[in-house]
Amino acid sequence: MKRLLIVLGFSLVLAGCGTALQPSASGSQPTPSGQSSQSSGGLPIADLSRTDEQGAVVVTVKPINLDSPGQALDFEISLNTHTVGLDMDLAGLATLTTDKGLTAKASSWDAPRGGHHVSGKLLFPASINGTPILKGAAVLTLSLRDVDAPERIFKWELSK
Repeated sequence: MKRLLIVLGFSLVLAGCGTALQPSASGSQPTPSGQSSQSSGGLPIADLSRTDEQGAVVVTVKPINLDSPGQALDFEISLNTHTVGLDMDLAGLATLTTDKGLTAKASSWDAPRGGHHVSGKLLFPASINGTPILKGAAVLTLSLRDVDAPERIFKWELSK
């Protein structure tokens, strides 16, 4: 009888631990890319990362310097796959467009070539014919074509 009580007590303790490890329905959930999350001070922070999962390649894009572009607009790009070679030059496949009609081709793709996990910087000129590409723009769109999908579109709403 004593052995049965010990086993029963131990089972209840284990069951209680398992319940304590389950997330509560009101607990925080991961924030999808492109939505706001909360900082420790309770203020919303925009997550600028955008992810496209078409085909066999997952592409994540994050603008680095939209608030202070300098000579170039820089984007951090991550390509991940287990089936496709990632030896392409994204500079020849990328276009940046604003809702004001300005379009720029990428000037460089600074990343290693090949493999299944590639990260690097994609750069665009910050101005076209002397006009800053972000001037007066409300929406910025980065398009990548032929990265194991006909086209991938990443958009950001810009604050004015």
